[in-house]
Amino acid sequence: QVQLVESGGGLVQAGGSLRLSCAASGRTFSNYAMGWFRQAPGKEREFVASMFRSGGSTYYADSAKGRFTISRDNAKNMVLLQMNSLKPEDTAVYYCNAGSQYLGFSGPYWGQGTQVTVSS
Repeated sequence: QVQLVESGGGLVQAGGSLRLSCAASGRTFSNYAMGWFRQAPGKEREFVASMFRSGGSTYYADSAKGRFTISRDNAKNMVLLQMNSLKPEDTAVYYCNAGSQYLGFSGPYWGQGTQVTVSS
């Protein structure tokens, strides 16, 4: 059974930083994309960032470019999201996703989500 478990969310002031982690178990995703999506209250879930194997290609939403950095540790089957210069509009539940063959598109596996709240 595949499980994705996120951690690292929380409350931070605008301009601050958070680091999200996602650990996968049940299968490896070294040949597939892993990434992050988010969903704010009253809005649809949207893509944030995704990456193929460690050191491979990355893809970011325009809202994340220059502020967020995605990385992977294939040996640990993990994907990380370093978020800097956070803004109140980054407030959302952030979901780890895995299994897509294409950057920017979701795969079939989702985590339970972790709340990120940015206060102004």
